[in-house]
Amino acid sequence: MKRIMTFFVALSVMSTISFAQTTNDDNTTPLASGAKITFEKTTHDFGKVPKGKPVSYQFVFTNTGTEPLTVQNVQKVCGCTVTNWSKNPVLPGQTGTVTAQYNAARVGRFKKPITVISNAVNSPNKLYFEGEVIETPADTGVPTNDNSITKPN
Repeated sequence: MKRIMTFFVALSVMSTISFAQTTNDDNTTPLASGAKITFEKTTHDFGKVPKGKPVSYQFVFTNTGTEPLTVQNVQKVCGCTVTNWSKNPVLPGQTGTVTAQYNAARVGRFKKPITVISNAVNSPNKLYFEGEVIETPADTGVPTNDNSITKPN
């Protein structure tokens, strides 16, 4: 009888431990183990950009998971974009970056996505940058101050 009681107590304890879950800050959603990538911003607006002037933005992320986070690749949709990212593993609670540089060669509005591939439980992640490339007056070397007053000789 003593053995049967010990067996059921041990079984009960093991069942309780195996069904226990860690929850996030709101205590309602189970927290998945592993790396989790959380970006400060997922969209950046450059506003008006002069034609021919490349612009770049650094997206900052935090590893809000429980394991080291590794960004494996950042995919882009065209040759007008150059990307760079943190190559070393990002430990839980630490931050890393994904940089996107856009070559503003064509006049008009643009909105470009990049896709971040990582070992995070919530991978892949889409980031966007947008703006408007504007034509700039040609540099002739002559000042273009329309407010100047000229006197006849």
